[in-house]
Amino acid sequence: MKKDLILIGAGGHAKSIIEVIESCNEWNICGLIGLENEKNVEILGYKVIGTDEDLISLRNKYDNCFNAVGQIRSFNEKLQITNKLKELNFNIPTLIASTALVSKTSSIGKGTSIGHGAIVNSDARIGSHSIINSKTLVEHDSCIGNFCHVSTGVLINGGVSIGNYSFVGSGCILRECISIPEKTVISAGTRVMGWPIKNPNKDY
Repeated sequence: MKKDLILIGAGGHAKSIIEVIESCNEWNICGLIGLENEKNVEILGYKVIGTDEDLISLRNKYDNCFNAVGQIRSFNEKLQITNKLKELNFNIPTLIASTALVSKTSSIGKGTSIGHGAIVNSDARIGSHSIINSKTLVEHDSCIGNFCHVSTGVLINGGVSIGNYSFVGSGCILRECISIPEKTVISAGTRVMGWPIKNPNKDY
């Protein structure tokens, strides 16, 4: 039996999350939480049923909620929303697309999403509330922190460590066994062969 779930966000990333959820046949999406001017708008067939201010009343009806807000510009909004969900004691699941390949020896934290065609190999560790986007490769023994956004088509080789709150742009290649500090922004298409790179510890 499918479990009821509401989503925070009504933008482009929410669309991706909806399709991940639909591929798994585990969750029943009961509605989205958006902005005031988005109320009653339908996103891929699912209605925006309220705003952040409605979460307290919605908690009486729903146990499960997923933060589907992206974090290209900043991790701060996603962090604030997640903290609110924790305060309200929502269960925040991990979502893995049916087309993703995830090793049984890997570990993935709560609130993290693994997109279509992604590969997470042996003994890789991914923290909580992170985004591993479509067709990304996370190789063996790599470690990705909390609240990270790894964009589409990124190649993370073995033994790489990426600190919390970091952003890795589409198509990046990270050489094996390098360590990326927290709050790092790596521009799309960058080949990271060593450290430092151009944008260490840049705030969003």
